Amino acid sequence: MRVPTDQRPIVGRELLSRRLETEFAVLSAESVRRCVADVLACMAHLGVEPAPAVVERMAREHLVGMVKSEPPSGRASLEGARLRPGPDDAR
Repeated sequence: MRVPTDQRPIVGRELLSRRLETEFAVLSAESVRRCVADVLACMAHLGVEPAPAVVERMAREHLVGMVKSEPPSGRASLEGARLRPGPDDAR
């Protein structure tokens, strides 16, 4: 079941997304924006006020988990390029 994201703008939502996109450059910008939107949707679903600092903290924790969960064969270098192809890469 798809839960609609809360479309109410929060203060600095775009700024937050851009800041996290810069910090997590190894992930696509769309993944980072989706993460922020998912955090907002989860907070709305739980009835929690989406304070910008809390949204940022939760999104950052999720993004760190995404980066750390990538298998070593697909780990990105500091420049964002893959060190070697992973099993999911096109051949």
